[in-house]
Amino acid sequence: MTPSPRVLLCAALLMPAPVPATAATVGEDAVSTRGFYLQLITQARIDGRARAALAYLDDFERRYPGDPEAAVLRVNSLLDIGDVDGAEAAAAGLPSAGGGDNRDKAVNAVHGHLLAARGRWHDALPFYQAAVRASPTEALLRNALGYAQLRAGLGGAAIETLRGAAALAPSDAVIRNNLLLALTMDGRQDEARAALQAIADPGQRSRLSRQIADEAARIAAQPPRSPRQENSR
Repeated sequence: MTPSPRVLLCAALLMPAPVPATAATVGEDAVSTRGFYLQLITQARIDGRARAALAYLDDFERRYPGDPEAAVLRVNSLLDIGDVDGAEAAAAGLPSAGGGDNRDKAVNAVHGHLLAARGRWHDALPFYQAAVRASPTEALLRNALGYAQLRAGLGGAAIETLRGAAALAPSDAVIRNNLLLALTMDGRQDEARAALQAIADPGQRSRLSRQIADEAARIAAQPPRSPRQENSR
């Protein structure tokens, strides 16, 4: 069977071909190879292949030890496979946030994800808020903040945050569904029904409506803990 173009591309990135060494190209090639490798790891996560991403990270970190972007990718990949303990251990090596730049955004977001994975929704909020301040147009960060607000019992704030996320990414189904969930849980049934009408397929609309109702009931059966309760864990 002929390998797919993606397989060939991955092989090329894992084993980059040598290039003629000059004072200029050596540094440029190292930066380019590192960037392509990080893209490969990120794409593996997007494709739902978190274990492959972790394998690529093992190889990447042999070549580029101590890379902060790789450290964030490792934590997120471990969270992807449900290894919260491993993700928390990996996060111990993350650089501290504080610069307000793209790296700061990533570090704050990953700390938010770690706390969310433990159900510590109130504690996650300041990290997600800091990440959104650093990257205000990133819809998925706003989605994470909005869902954390919802789970912390802040329905009105969650709706506004998720509406902002939906405005940035109007075709994103996850954001749409979280907004529908927030409207439903906040008792704004008419708004939720109106938003559902945007789905043209009646069957899909009916299925989603049932899923939203079931998820709202599940979350309602698990009332949010107070910040003091979260910190006592």
